[in-house]
Parts: sequence; C-alpha cells; structure tokens
Amino acid sequence: MNIEERAAQAAAWKAAGQCNCAQAVLKAFEDKLPVDADTLMKLGAGYAAGMGCMESTCGALIGAVMVAGIVTDGKGTPRISRELLQNFQEKCGATLCKDLKGMETGAPLCPCPECVRNAVLALGEVLGE
Repeated sequence: MNIEERAAQAAAWKAAGQCNCAQAVLKAFEDKLPVDADTLMKLGAGYAAGMGCMESTCGALIGAVMVAGIVTDGKGTPRISRELLQNFQEKCGATLCKDLKGMETGAPLCPCPECVRNAVLALGEVLGE
C-alpha cells in the first residue's frame, strides 16, 4: 500500500466514525507496527478532540508522531517529529485541534478527515515514502 492509499483509508475510517483521528493514523500503519490492532486502538483512544479532549494538539498529528517513534526505533524521532509538525502545519494551517476546527474563529481551517489524511501524507514525506 502506498502512502496516498494509506492516507485515503485513514481519512475514510475517520469520516465513517470508526476511529478518532489518532486511531485512524495508527491503524493506517498497522502493517508496519509490531503492535496488534486492538492495542493500537487503545493507545490512540485518549486523543479524540485534541489531546485529552482539550482541543489541544491534533490527535492525527499525535498518531503520526507515535508511528514515527516506532518505525524509526526511536532514533532521531525528535527531529522527525519537528519536521512532521512543520509539514502538517503547512498542509493544515495549524497543529491545535481547536484552531483546525475554528472553535474561536468560527472558520475551520481543516476538517478532521483531511487532518488525518494530511498527517499520514506528512509522515510519508518526512520518512521518505
């Protein structure tokens, strides 16, 4: 599966309500992670509506950083995470859930399924996929 297919599938899972944003990103990389599907869903469960439902860091972005940590075996992950955040912000316009949803402005920057798609694509770009 190429990165565009992973991104489309992750966005579809989110749009269908099957996963929160973090879970959708984690699930998109399930075949590359040494963690079973049930555990991935549990790991991502607390990242709906921004971390801890506090409209903080976007859950899709958190899921992508978690994937990066595993696939890089933790080597260089802080640098990769920084690049990932910058890439995601360029694609979506922000990294905070409340800003992406336009909670204070009434003007959403990026709908959740698109944030999920962009997080997967950004991770692919940063990892060279």
